[in-house]
Amino acid sequence: MTTPKTLTTLTYACITLGAFLTPSTAEESKTMTKEETNVLSVIETMTSSFAKADIDAVMNTYEPDAVILFEPGVGTSDEDAVRQSFAQFASMNPSFSYGGHQVVVAGDVGLHISPWQMKGTGPDGNAFETGGLSVAVLRKQPDGKWLMVIDNPYGNLHLDNQ
Repeated sequence: MTTPKTLTTLTYACITLGAFLTPSTAEESKTMTKEETNVLSVIETMTSSFAKADIDAVMNTYEPDAVILFEPGVGTSDEDAVRQSFAQFASMNPSFSYGGHQVVVAGDVGLHISPWQMKGTGPDGNAFETGGLSVAVLRKQPDGKWLMVIDNPYGNLHLDNQ
């Protein structure tokens, strides 16, 4: 039986994915620098990998010790917990819509911000809808590749509580 806490945790887990499902538009891409485009490419790679339920490829878009918040205020970098949470995403068949995104790069640090809405089906079979503002921090690796370091889908949490 699915408890409300389990459904809530799974819903929060799906929120994290929202940071990575923002498609780029031609207009947004025109204004991006090469490095901003590279940061966005990591997001798009994660998105396409998730759509294929390729959890290994999803994990390859994160640094090994990246912190992901699958629920507000609670980050984890435990690989098994992260893999399990991402696997639960696939079982919920989430669909996302976005109000756009912003990418900012300063040296070897990138920031990806995306407002999102998500619809899905919980483990109990009930439909749900949620949304928020996802904030992801990426770091450029010595080989030039960008990887996510922090993934927080609750960027609007403090604003909503003001």
